[in-house]
Amino acid sequence: MDPHLLIVDDDERIRSLLQQFLIQSDYLVSTAEDAEQARTLLSAIEFDLIILDVMMPGHDGILLTAELRKLQNNTPILLLTARGETEDRIKGLEAGADDYLPKPFEPKELLLRISAILRRMPDLKENQVTPETLNFGNLIYDVARNELWKGGNQVRLTTTESQLMKIFTSALGEPISRADLVTSLGRDVSSAHDRAIDVQITRLRRKIEVNPSQPRYLQTVRGAGYMLLFD
Repeated sequence: MDPHLLIVDDDERIRSLLQQFLIQSDYLVSTAEDAEQARTLLSAIEFDLIILDVMMPGHDGILLTAELRKLQNNTPILLLTARGETEDRIKGLEAGADDYLPKPFEPKELLLRISAILRRMPDLKENQVTPETLNFGNLIYDVARNELWKGGNQVRLTTTESQLMKIFTSALGEPISRADLVTSLGRDVSSAHDRAIDVQITRLRRKIEVNPSQPRYLQTVRGAGYMLLFD
């Protein structure tokens, strides 16, 4: 499964550019505009790496790093900042960051840093094994290939449906809120996008459920969002 990254940056342009670039580099990417939104996402989704801007208003990246480590959240953290001084790098590393990349940087260097960090973290999820395939009645979902099959025929998934399956399989059996789904899909949180998520869920249910009106696998969890189960 593609690694799931969280970008935390108060600059909307930078968030969007980084997200697009990393998605094109085969990563699943969610974004947050500040520490508060990051905490909400981190409480619901387990990420493989956090890319965190230091110079954010209010609760900056170094403070958030220290807070997460105090809470025993060991998700790898790559700090981004316009500050390049040695003292600031040391503060970030002392707070618990795994690496530090000063702005501006070359996109290729960011990819190399991400790859290096992920290689150093081989045992983060050793006790959380995601099945290679998931069964939904007479349907089989190939997790690695992100493909849904019925007998010998592949069931076509739209781009959004494919993204949703990746998000749900990264947190099997755990409810994910509409807002978190919207953010993980790279869209701004709004009531319109919340409604759009409901439409996408309905369409996905038609493909994996025997009776979409009484879902067995893609369930609604009252007050919490949606949750994916399998046989």
